[in-house]
Amino acid sequence: MISVVDVEQAFGYALSVQQTPPRPKASPQAAARVDELSRVDDYLRHLRVTRPALPAAVRYMVGNGYYSKVKWVDGVIELGLEVIGKLRCNANLLYFYSGPQKPRSRRRIYDDKVNFNFNDLSRWSTLGDVEPGISLYSAVVWSVNLKRPIRVVYLLNHTHPQCQYRALLFSSDPFLEPLKLYQAYRASFQIEFIFRDAKQFTGLADAQTRSAQKLDFHFNASLTALNLAKWDDYKHHHDDSLFVFSMASYRRRKLNQHMLERFIVNLD
Repeated sequence: MISVVDVEQAFGYALSVQQTPPRPKASPQAAARVDELSRVDDYLRHLRVTRPALPAAVRYMVGNGYYSKVKWVDGVIELGLEVIGKLRCNANLLYFYSGPQKPRSRRRIYDDKVNFNFNDLSRWSTLGDVEPGISLYSAVVWSVNLKRPIRVVYLLNHTHPQCQYRALLFSSDPFLEPLKLYQAYRASFQIEFIFRDAKQFTGLADAQTRSAQKLDFHFNASLTALNLAKWDDYKHHHDDSLFVFSMASYRRRKLNQHMLERFIVNLD
């Protein structure tokens, strides 16, 4: 599913959804097909189809750790977007060399490999605590797998000193501010609320059909109904406070409004 998320409001709308294609059955014929499309190829095709519908202000495509692949990153950049994602804690990264160069040899570009023990963070910029107990560090490094310079944000959760949790976020845009990178990745979890509300209130998982075309229509109709409910509720939000949407409350209000209108019509 491709969604548009407002980072400042922490609010998302579903834009397009499609089923993930099944894995091909293991057979000698399938194994011999070297041009078989992978899931990443199918996801890129979905993004290419949806790209014209994206708002002009959208610059970044956020995905989880599955999308930290060179094929995905290159495909997204070809569409005029930048990638934000998550790296493995043992990702192959190199520092850029900034020391003196030898006069007669090839210029040195890369320095040591990034040590993920993180005992020495002297090469990382410290941004302090973004939340209580969560520190943020940032650096621009070279990704060997992605074959490009990337902005990396290192998150350290030291709420429990005996068991510290770490996470590595990245962006293909090395000039992106680290805090914005963190906020964008965090806001991407609004997609989980879209799935939850669609399953509970607009029948996302209730289609009794096996036709791919009918399922595609059903999924997009369910998410469109949720989008319309969000937009209708947002239009009635007039103060400057943060807009918080509850599909359960919206449904209850609309049901009460419908019942009152029926009572008024029948009493007249």
